[in-house]
Amino acid sequence: MNPGILAAIGAYASWGMLPIYWKLLGHVPTAQLLCHRITWSFVVLAIFLVLTRRIARLRSSLCPSVWGSYVLASLLIGVNWFIYVWSVNAGYIVEASLGYFINPLLSVLLGVFFMRERLRPLQWAPLGLAAAGVIYLTFDYGRLPWIALTLAVTFSLYGLVKKKAPLGAFEGLTLETGLLLAPALAWLGWSELSGVGAFLHAGVGSDLLLMGAGVVTTAPLVMFAAAAHRIPLSMIGILQYIAPTIQFLIGVFMYHEPFSRTQFTGFSMVWLAVLLFWLERWWIGHATRPPKQ
Repeated sequence: MNPGILAAIGAYASWGMLPIYWKLLGHVPTAQLLCHRITWSFVVLAIFLVLTRRIARLRSSLCPSVWGSYVLASLLIGVNWFIYVWSVNAGYIVEASLGYFINPLLSVLLGVFFMRERLRPLQWAPLGLAAAGVIYLTFDYGRLPWIALTLAVTFSLYGLVKKKAPLGAFEGLTLETGLLLAPALAWLGWSELSGVGAFLHAGVGSDLLLMGAGVVTTAPLVMFAAAAHRIPLSMIGILQYIAPTIQFLIGVFMYHEPFSRTQFTGFSMVWLAVLLFWLERWWIGHATRPPKQ
């Protein structure tokens, strides 16, 4: 199999399995868990940049016009990480997975409004169907599926900001976690002084898992970067649904989160929207491909 495809599968499978990792840290308050994820991710990324000799490139790229984009990106990814970790440990893995099924469709919509991209007529139908699925689930839940929508909106906006940002993936994430590092360390310090800190107080296993949060955050990014250079974006677009699919299956079958028939109907509308969207893209790509000589 193509090494790029294997790397992409590894990245998305890793992201899909993350709920299990966060569940192991369910005894740690969400705010502390987020702060440890930020802190140890920054440490791992900084070491990676030093080993790959990219620090000089990052320093040379830091000009006033860069900071605004990355401050916004850091806030968006911080909110996304917080809501995701909280939702996993609060028993909402299934709803969180819905957010990442919706995310690519929402990204397309943002491209239309902010990047002046144009959709073909048949591409509007899946977007409408996904919206109908969300509305249906809103009536089923008796509330807006805010976890899914918050995750989808923050990550889609994050992608939009990053699309215009000048730094590479690793340099950019290092800067983003660096911008969040001071408040993260301040919160961890306050937690320790208040006597509620988890690090060094909940056993060696817990400490190692907290430190490992940096690795589980950055390792999939390394695999994704390797894949992006080797396979087409269309293939990456299809493979990205591995992650929310695994999350959904973990939520339903491993942690036995409730999933009713009416929820299945709403989710099915979103799944069908995703399928139709990518089938339309595949058909257009196949129809416009030049014939072999």
